[in-house]
Amino acid sequence: MTVYSGPVFDMAVNQFGVIANHLEIPMDERDRILMPKRAITVSCPIHRDDGTVAVYEGYRVQHHLTLGPTKGGTRFAPSVDIGEVAALAIWMSWKCALVGLPYGGAKGGVNVDLSTISKRELEALSRRYMQEMIPFVGPHTDVMAPDMGTNEQVMAWFMDTYSMYQGQTVTEIVTGKPVSSGGTLGRREATGRGVAYLARRVLKELSINPGTATAVIQGFGNVGSYAALELHQYGLKIVAVSDHTGALHDPAGLDIPTLVRHAATHGSIAGFSNELAFDPEQILTLSCDVLVPAAMERVIDAKVAEKLKCRVLAEGANGPTTPEADLVLEKRQGEMFLIPDILCNSGGVVVSYFEWVQDLQQLFWEEEEVTRREYAILDRAFDQMLQRAKADKIPHRTAAMAIGVEKVRAAKNVRGLFP
Repeated sequence: MTVYSGPVFDMAVNQFGVIANHLEIPMDERDRILMPKRAITVSCPIHRDDGTVAVYEGYRVQHHLTLGPTKGGTRFAPSVDIGEVAALAIWMSWKCALVGLPYGGAKGGVNVDLSTISKRELEALSRRYMQEMIPFVGPHTDVMAPDMGTNEQVMAWFMDTYSMYQGQTVTEIVTGKPVSSGGTLGRREATGRGVAYLARRVLKELSINPGTATAVIQGFGNVGSYAALELHQYGLKIVAVSDHTGALHDPAGLDIPTLVRHAATHGSIAGFSNELAFDPEQILTLSCDVLVPAAMERVIDAKVAEKLKCRVLAEGANGPTTPEADLVLEKRQGEMFLIPDILCNSGGVVVSYFEWVQDLQQLFWEEEEVTRREYAILDRAFDQMLQRAKADKIPHRTAAMAIGVEKVRAAKNVRGLFP
């Protein structure tokens, strides 16, 4: 019996079961490694602009604090529930361990449709959510970050709210802040840059020239847009992109810099071009060298996996591929190279870690140093994953997750069980 449920949580449990079987973890150890340390559910009442009061439900799940404070984003979306948040926290734990960060995983969110609230209401909701979280978070307990539906501005409101209660400015309580409020250079671009950097590394492994390669990006938010921009700068043709408003397709290659500016101004790719409009349902199965799913979880199911026509599958989103689809991808292993989500999109948490370190030290780095250090960590984790996959003859996801789970398990075992 558990408070967690839903397809996303079930997927995280299923994935862990595969890894636990592979590592031959005794049954009596598994729940301690998998189940979150704590979950918080809060009510967030706010005054609406019309004078009424509305109450939104918020969550925060802290998976484990064995290696250090927990770390994870905060999602404002109508899909948010405790099961989804718990799954994302679990994945964040394996991700942080894989890339060698001194964190456990966390995730938070509020169940809200942002299209129904004003900017003033968003500020009120952000501040109320953080105020409700204060007893459970802190720079050495749980450090928040942005996710779907939140951004630098929301992080600034979080930081300000926490600081008001402490009586001093505490920049290190959140990452992903504006640079003017203690954020780091390169954080906004970090996740998308990391996705593109690893995709380029794989193209090199496969002896594919980036100058003749094509890419498709599903999701054009922060991750997808910067991944597209970086791949474009590497010389790839971005032949299709999509977001929640629709899709665009041009075999000759889209004008990515102009499209990024349009999306930044208008909030989506809608209105960019009627001539290039395309069916978003078909975007994942277009023929391309690099496919980047950078939107929601579970978009690649078994049926879609059968139809994929990419050489490199670079998972920019968390959990875009279902366990059933993984079985299909295993059979097609020679046809495409998977960069699993816990490695592919880890550039964001890597640079969030840099931001936290800089805030604690009050010593800030130049953007070139941030990017150089990010790529060095991604290279090391990529090499470890590849080495493990080849040595054990296992899929890349299994290899990446096995490394992460092993590190968490070893830390828990060496510390023992208190009391």
